[in-house]
Amino acid sequence: MKVVVAIDSLKGSLSSIEAGNAIKEGIQRVDRNVEVVVRPLADGGEGSVEALVEGCQGKLETITVSGPLGKSVKASYGILPKSHTAIIEVACAAGITLIDEKEKNPMLTTSYGVGEVIKDAIDKGNRRFIIGLGGSVTNDGGVGMLQALGFDFLDENNQPIPLGAQGLKKLKRIDQQHALDVLKECEFMIACDVNNPLCGKQGASAVYGPQKGATQEMVEELDRLLDHLSIITKQYYPSSDATLPGSGAAGGLGFAFSTFLSGKLQSGIELILQETALESYLQNTDIVITGEGCLDFQTSMGKAPIGVAKLAKKYHIPVIAFAGCVTEDAHECNRHGIDAFFPILRNIMTLEEALDKEQAKINMINTVEQVFRLWQMKK
Repeated sequence: MKVVVAIDSLKGSLSSIEAGNAIKEGIQRVDRNVEVVVRPLADGGEGSVEALVEGCQGKLETITVSGPLGKSVKASYGILPKSHTAIIEVACAAGITLIDEKEKNPMLTTSYGVGEVIKDAIDKGNRRFIIGLGGSVTNDGGVGMLQALGFDFLDENNQPIPLGAQGLKKLKRIDQQHALDVLKECEFMIACDVNNPLCGKQGASAVYGPQKGATQEMVEELDRLLDHLSIITKQYYPSSDATLPGSGAAGGLGFAFSTFLSGKLQSGIELILQETALESYLQNTDIVITGEGCLDFQTSMGKAPIGVAKLAKKYHIPVIAFAGCVTEDAHECNRHGIDAFFPILRNIMTLEEALDKEQAKINMINTVEQVFRLWQMKK
C-alpha cells in the first residue's frame, strides 16, 4: 500500500515536513509495511522557503540587507542547488512584521532589500527564482527592488529618485543601461494569488494601502504615484500592462517583476506543486493526505490542500485532510476534492498548548493512527 502526504504547515507549530512525518508515524503505528511518501507543501506565501528547502534537499542562506525603512535586517532565503533555484519571500526584506505599527508609512517604505536578496542569489550562481509576494509593507511599485538591481529611476536633473513611494513624485526618466546584465539569463516565477491591477479602486494602494499605514488621503496620492510610474514605464516598455491581474500585488512588485524582469505571475500552489513534482509521486498511490493549520471555507477557494486534492482527483485517488482546527463552513472542502477531513485536537486545551510543537505532533500522530485503523478495516 502507498500513501502520499503533502500537508501545508500548521503555522506556529509544525512545518510542512514535520506535520508530514507525524502523519507517517501515525500510519506506521498501524502498519509498518505501508509505503509513506512525504512531500513539502506551501502556497508561495509564508513558509514556502522552509517547505521547499526542507523537502527538496535545499539550503538556507541568511544575509544582511536594507529593511523597509533602510535599517539593516537579517533576511533568509532558500537555494535548491540541483536546479540553481532561489526561493525568496519578499516579506524577508520588505515584510510588514519588520517594522512597528507606529512606523508604518507606505510613502517611505521601500522594496530595496528584495533586490539585494535577489542580487545575492545571483552572485551565488542561481538563475531560476521562485518569488512569493505575500506580506509586504511597501507600496513603491517595486522601484526600490529594481534600483538595487541597477535600474536607474531618475528625476529632472538625472539624479536618482529617493527610495519609497515618495520618490515617484520626482520620476521623469528610466534608464536600464546599468541594470545587471545577468538578469537576461534569469527566470522569475512569481507566486501571486491576488488579481489586483496596479491602480484604481481595486489597485495596490486602495486595497492594501490602509493595512500598510496609509490614510485615505495617502491612498489617493499613492494611487496617483503608481499611475505616474505606469505612464513613465510605458515610454520605455511599451508592452507593460498596469491592468495585468496581479500587478498590484505586494505594493506593485507584481508590476515590477512582470514588466522589468519578464516575471510570470501564477498561482502559488500551482507553482509549488510544479516545483516539487508532486504529480510524479502519485502513480500507484492508494491515498493522498493533505491539510493545514485551519481548514475552513477559504481553504475551498483554492488554498494549498485544494490544489493537492485536485491533482489527486485526476487519478481518482481518495483524499483525506488533517487540520489543527476545522470551522463550520469547512464542509465546502468536500465539494472540492477532499473526501473527509479531521481536526487533530483530542481534548480541551488552550491555544498556546495546541500550538506547542510537541503537543501538535502528538495530536497529529494519535489522530492519524485512529483514522488509519478504520481505513485498514476495509482490507
